[in-house]
Amino acid sequence: MKSLPASLAPSLPPSFPPPPLRRPLPPLPPPGASAGLVLNCGGIWLEGEGTLMDTKWVTSELAWTSHPESGWEEVSGYDEAMNPIRTYQVCNVHESSQNNWLRTGFIWRRDVQRVYVELKFTVRDCNSIPNIPGSCKETFNLFYYEADSDVASASSPFWMENPYVKVDTIAPDESFSRLDAGRVNTKVRSFGPLSKAGFYLAFQDQGACMSLISVRAFYKKCASTTAGFALFPETLTGAEPTSLVIAPGTCIPNAVEVSVPLKLYCNGDGEWMVPVGACTCATGHEPAAKESQCRPCPPGSYKAKQGEGPCLPCPPNSRTTSPAASICTCHNNFYRADSDSADSACTTVPSPPRGVISNVNETSLILEWSEPRDLGGRDDLLYNVICKKCHGAGGASVCSRCDDNVEFVPRQLGLTERRVHISHLLAHTRYTFEVQAVNGVSGKSPLPPRYAAVNITTNQAAPSEVPTLRLHSSSGSSLTLSWAPPERPNGVILDYEMKYFEKSEGIASTVTSQMNSVQLDGLRPDARYVVQVRARTVAGYGQYSRPAEFETTSERGSGAQQLQEQLPLIVGSATAGLVFVVAVVVIAIVCLRKQRHGSDSEYTEKLQQYITPGMKVYIDPFTYEDPNEAVREFAKEIDVSCVKIEEVIGAGEFGEVCRGRLKQPGRREVFVAIKTLKVGYTERQRRDFLSEASIMGQFDHPNIIRLEGVVTKSRPVMILTEFMENCALDSFLRLNDGQFTVIQLVGMLRGIAAGMKYLSEMNYVHRDLAARNILVNSNLVCKVSDFGLSRFLEDDPSDPTYTSSLGGKIPIRWTAPEAIAYRKFTSASDVWSYGIVMWEVMSYGERPYWDMSNQDVINAVEQDYRLPPPMDCPTALHQLMLDCWVRDRNLRPKFSQIVNTLDKLIRNAASLKVIASAQSGMSQPLLDRTVPDYTTFTTVGDWLDAIKMGRYKESFVSAGFASFDLVAQMTAEDLLRIGVTLAGHQKKILSSIQDMRLQMNQTLPVQV
Repeated sequence: MKSLPASLAPSLPPSFPPPPLRRPLPPLPPPGASAGLVLNCGGIWLEGEGTLMDTKWVTSELAWTSHPESGWEEVSGYDEAMNPIRTYQVCNVHESSQNNWLRTGFIWRRDVQRVYVELKFTVRDCNSIPNIPGSCKETFNLFYYEADSDVASASSPFWMENPYVKVDTIAPDESFSRLDAGRVNTKVRSFGPLSKAGFYLAFQDQGACMSLISVRAFYKKCASTTAGFALFPETLTGAEPTSLVIAPGTCIPNAVEVSVPLKLYCNGDGEWMVPVGACTCATGHEPAAKESQCRPCPPGSYKAKQGEGPCLPCPPNSRTTSPAASICTCHNNFYRADSDSADSACTTVPSPPRGVISNVNETSLILEWSEPRDLGGRDDLLYNVICKKCHGAGGASVCSRCDDNVEFVPRQLGLTERRVHISHLLAHTRYTFEVQAVNGVSGKSPLPPRYAAVNITTNQAAPSEVPTLRLHSSSGSSLTLSWAPPERPNGVILDYEMKYFEKSEGIASTVTSQMNSVQLDGLRPDARYVVQVRARTVAGYGQYSRPAEFETTSERGSGAQQLQEQLPLIVGSATAGLVFVVAVVVIAIVCLRKQRHGSDSEYTEKLQQYITPGMKVYIDPFTYEDPNEAVREFAKEIDVSCVKIEEVIGAGEFGEVCRGRLKQPGRREVFVAIKTLKVGYTERQRRDFLSEASIMGQFDHPNIIRLEGVVTKSRPVMILTEFMENCALDSFLRLNDGQFTVIQLVGMLRGIAAGMKYLSEMNYVHRDLAARNILVNSNLVCKVSDFGLSRFLEDDPSDPTYTSSLGGKIPIRWTAPEAIAYRKFTSASDVWSYGIVMWEVMSYGERPYWDMSNQDVINAVEQDYRLPPPMDCPTALHQLMLDCWVRDRNLRPKFSQIVNTLDKLIRNAASLKVIASAQSGMSQPLLDRTVPDYTTFTTVGDWLDAIKMGRYKESFVSAGFASFDLVAQMTAEDLLRIGVTLAGHQKKILSSIQDMRLQMNQTLPVQV
């Protein structure tokens, strides 16, 4: 191994003799190591990472392959802790055209899709090296090469960028001079997705003086975890840093599912997020070990319901003899009613009622009693009265249940009061009455209810009711009536008493008769009388008979009398009509006063001065003193039980965006998009999040995203909208590049314009109209979305879409000049943004102004530069774009005019066949990037990336089209042969190849 000149050697720690090791080096983790086994410099296993290779702990020769032999060389040294290490260094800076390669051994992938590489290295400052040519560098390149086995040799694969895949050019944060101590740089890079069994790492030096101190290849993963009483296995991260990998879960022992499917998402940083579904502890088990276990309830305790609650001691008068009890059994002679819950105490039957008192009155009596001494521990005490009629005397007495003629008031069974009136008993008869005390568990006891009894004997009874009266004769002043004796006289009838009165007056008179007939005299002619009669014995009067009506005859004309009888009815009807009219007038006056003197009357009266009757106007939710009131007014609250989250489909400003289902009572189940508010939100973030629902809830148009409702009474807070299957318009167009006809594209534009026309008529200004904020459903219907969010965006330097301007965030590429300069947002500024959306649609999702910086865009627009027509864009559409981009906002078309223009173009399809030239518009050369110069690209792959066809790079290389000379000769048949089957993609590639041929004719010398 050769040594470098001291003046050129990279700085390493001094090479002292190897000290004795104070501790053994920990081994590298074996394949398939458990969660979180990643070795760091201290020998500690770290969560979230796994190591594939780490040279820091290798003390023997690494024996990596280098090319040429005069390049990289392996050197022994010591790290800062004086541990022996193996490094590689190179320093051929005095020789020009350096191309030194170093390749590691084969590294098994272990199902990892994305690999991270940590490099520790030092680099010598070129300025500190004397007498060197200008080829000295301070960077090196990192590559990788995939293979299914260890097949590499000294000559294969070739030492060049292809077939190696370049990861990045590595530059140091600090370089060192000859006098400096070694400054170690640490860099981490990642690459993927990987598909083969393993890979090699390769390092290319092109003239640097450096040392590669250590190389660690590792991957990220989410450690196995328990969440929501479900166990989720260790999960490797996805192929991209933004990938979300679904990990299915299983309930921990003694837990049951409460919502499915069970899954967590593992993000690119090895962190778990967005739990979907949950488990909970089963009955008889309680959470333990920070909710990672479900522990059985110990004896003497129970848990009746599944959930997160703890086990509870057994209620009074109950017990358990085994663990994991879901209910405690009652002690002997104690019970639970069917309606009692499992956490209710066991109770028993009440003792008998006390102090029963009877008060007999001939054939009726009143029973009264006191409450039992022991209620059995319950408060649902009721009483039953059992009637028994007895015959015989002394020990020969026999009692049986009373017949149904006996009447109990208020009732016989289920009494809540301690008093009952009993009638219709037989005279001179012995009875026994049992008063029972019962409660909710009396039916559980095998013994009959406890009771207190009382014996009584009835006295003489009054006669029963007289049967129906009969009319014998009638005159103008008298009625002759008769009746049959009572069915049960209960003695000798002494006389009868008759009560009668004129029906129209109601003043009763009585008359007595010792016979079962009577003549009533002194009556008015042609009058109707109501008559009742009752019988009397020594026991008293019986009940009156049922009322009977009889009419005297007329002795003279009855016209005046009839009028007199009907007069009260006429007067009453007229009075009722007058009352109704007065009531209607009073209600009208009250409603009018409410309208004039309501809390919002002043605002309403002022608004009527400016609003056309019947016109609906948008109300800014931030004008409400309490923004939550706007949410309640414009957004429907949905019970969280009606919402089912199925999967995460993206991330929003305030939290995750999910796809789910909504099933409301009486309505069919529908798919919905669900925006959730992330945990730990502030009250302002909650207000700003829900403000979009307050805005969206005011709109009702087929081209405006529809709000289904909000969930604010549980966590997480959600906004539910209709689900749009094809997501955002810009990504949808990029995915389907060239697949739509011009008419289809114009139809999409017409829908967007119709939605914006509706918003402008409601005096709503969107401020952030862009293709990314247009959603597309399965029928290619475009709907405007994302309302009011741009004004709340926080500063985020990593997002170049929104740039600060005068204290706010503005999407520069889509915003009108007056809105950028003066924050003047109007419907006219939305029209400018709509012109940019038209350009996005016709270019199939191309980024407006390409890779120009935001400041360059502002300067170009100020100098009247405008975007050129996209490829195959009809002239009429590009002219409409230019109309939208007129500097004077008052000269831009209204959305209603835009809708009319697009309707005319759709009806006259021939006008869409005139294609705009690349030079149409104003000052196009500055912005005309549609024809890339192939000479600015080093590889065919870079050229394909520039024309947005990078997906076919491997197909071109595999088919042998690796140079521009070969690509320039390709035909449509060649494209089909290598797998370019989409007509739009063929058209774009062939168009770019034609441009390449023209450029070759201009740049290449003519061969004779």
